[in-house]
Amino acid sequence: MFATKIHITPQQKKWLFISLATLLLLLTVGFIYYFSVRQSLLDRAMARVQTQLKADYGLTLRVEDYGFAGISTVELHRVSLIPDSGAQLMEMQQLQVSVEFWPLLRKRIKLDAVGMDHATLTMVKDGDRANYDFLFSKKATPTADTTAKARSLAQTVDRLIRQAFDKIPSNLDLNEVYVTYQDSSGIQGLRIPEGKMRNGRYDVDVFLNEVNDKWNLKGRIDGGDEAFSVTVTSDRPDMEVPFLRSRLGLAVRFKAVTFDLKEIKRHGKDQLKLAGNWEVDSLQLQHRRLSEKPMVIPAASAEGGFLLDENSVELLENSAIQVRDFVLKPQLKYTHTPNKLLQLAVHTGKFAAQDFFDAIPHGLFETLDGLKVKGDIAYQLDFKVDFDKPEDLVFQSRMDDRELQIVNWGKADVAALNQPFVHGVYEDTTKLRDILVAPANPNFRHLTQIAPILQRTVLNTEDPFFYKHHGFEEEAFKLSIVTNIKERAFKRGASTISMQLVKNLYLDRNKTMTRKFEEILLVWLMERSQAVSKDRLFEIYLNIIEWGKNVYGITEAAKYYFGKTPDALDIGESLFLSSIIPRPKTGLASFDYTGHLKPWVRRHFNTYGYILSKLNQLNDIAVPEAYGFYSVTLQPNLRPPRPYGVVDSVPSSDELHDLIEGVDVEEQQRRSLLERIFGKKEQEEIED
Repeated sequence: MFATKIHITPQQKKWLFISLATLLLLLTVGFIYYFSVRQSLLDRAMARVQTQLKADYGLTLRVEDYGFAGISTVELHRVSLIPDSGAQLMEMQQLQVSVEFWPLLRKRIKLDAVGMDHATLTMVKDGDRANYDFLFSKKATPTADTTAKARSLAQTVDRLIRQAFDKIPSNLDLNEVYVTYQDSSGIQGLRIPEGKMRNGRYDVDVFLNEVNDKWNLKGRIDGGDEAFSVTVTSDRPDMEVPFLRSRLGLAVRFKAVTFDLKEIKRHGKDQLKLAGNWEVDSLQLQHRRLSEKPMVIPAASAEGGFLLDENSVELLENSAIQVRDFVLKPQLKYTHTPNKLLQLAVHTGKFAAQDFFDAIPHGLFETLDGLKVKGDIAYQLDFKVDFDKPEDLVFQSRMDDRELQIVNWGKADVAALNQPFVHGVYEDTTKLRDILVAPANPNFRHLTQIAPILQRTVLNTEDPFFYKHHGFEEEAFKLSIVTNIKERAFKRGASTISMQLVKNLYLDRNKTMTRKFEEILLVWLMERSQAVSKDRLFEIYLNIIEWGKNVYGITEAAKYYFGKTPDALDIGESLFLSSIIPRPKTGLASFDYTGHLKPWVRRHFNTYGYILSKLNQLNDIAVPEAYGFYSVTLQPNLRPPRPYGVVDSVPSSDELHDLIEGVDVEEQQRRSLLERIFGKKEQEEIED
């Protein structure tokens, strides 16, 4: 084929020349105009930024000198940022900022290059005030950026992501940059002697304070593709991440952490998908609410992400967390409006039980160290709560552990409970004494040597379904969750007798999340193995629990309060003893100076006496008036002098709080128990 020859007439050549000349002239005029007015435009922009920072955040921006250093590069000298209510936040000797030209034509400011020289960011916390408080406060006045229409959750996050990528330059030069945090505990700081990023790729060393402890940050940022990746490695695995302990009480150490944001996908305006993955090597976490000892996770990874729409956020389908060979794929969704709704589901399918225990960080649960199991198990959890209607809670927990076998117990040798053993009694972390749980101890009593009525009152008060459940009582969990949501504080637990026993025998008194989880695992294994009978567990429980200051076991309790043996206790004395198990050190506070029970104890007698009666558990005994309330008499040597009352020990702040605040919680417990045993209609009749 032959190319067609284009013929241009002299007239066309003339007009083409005129057009090109006109365009060149306009560009020349435009550039001349731009260079003639750009300083005034910059002055106005600087004044606008200073005014906006002052009005919105109470920040004073000071710049000694600024101007253009090229076509699109602005250079600022001796810059400082000072909050109205705190110490100077930032200062730097020189700042250079360049913006991309074409996005600017679309009224979108996208940074191309940033240079910082001798910059210092100083965060100072003094008591309840900090020089960075403005970050967490609402704007004092609306700005031009405020939109009239409320944004959806997806739009809000999408806007923040776009702004972040726009503000991250493709090229970055850092020279002697410092970040410090100062509070009452001292000063911590990071130093970057030199850092560079070219076309989004960076490899920067960050030093801790003035020592040679170093982290390396390496990865890529692509504002055009909206992709981000970072790998952080430390010279030593015991190097602690700064700022977190003083700010959050959290100690974090690691050998390496990698995060990769792989995909940002938009479906219209109101749906946003964020997907990626992360990996961690030799992670250590420690917080007083989490664990007394550091949690050590040798290796873990996660993949998946989140889907955001107009008013909710949820995990992407098939999002997974993996620790060693154990993989968990939770389903999670939180809806913000019109009601605050949280939904969680875990359906594991069958997996090797040993994989789960191998995934637990070594040393975290000392009682499980050395545990060996075999068999496959499966777990299902369906949880849904409307925080505005917590009473509609959905909580269904199911474990298929029919194939589970305990090959070797760990430190907590549950099977050894069938033999004589010594139980150490502690007051917080101080050991008081040892109790021999065996007939060789004159205070030990078999179940057959303890009054049946005492056994019945304790069971109905503490765990009515002890002989029916497998360590956990689902309805009690539900009531606990509902109560705590309504009270907006932890006011009620859901401990069964099995859980109380494990806590007393094997665990310390530290109130941490890991200790509670360890308790749940031990109870599950103990009940599932059936290595110890229910009767034996209940027998141990009655022989070791606390019933007063240095009063442990039913023999000591019966003798201490009433001068009796456990087999001689009557209904009134048994109802009293069962009533003080939750707060044993306040037991003597139930009596007046005559040795009789105070009127407020009558509610416990009426509730649980009625339950015993309706369950036909009082048919074999004579029932006195008010279920023996008026016949309960404290030993004379323990009675308070007239007219002032005393207690057997000064209650702790937690016990006093429970005693004062626990009335509503106990009322909910009482009503729930009546409804579950007899039905709602009869419960309402009892209330009437």
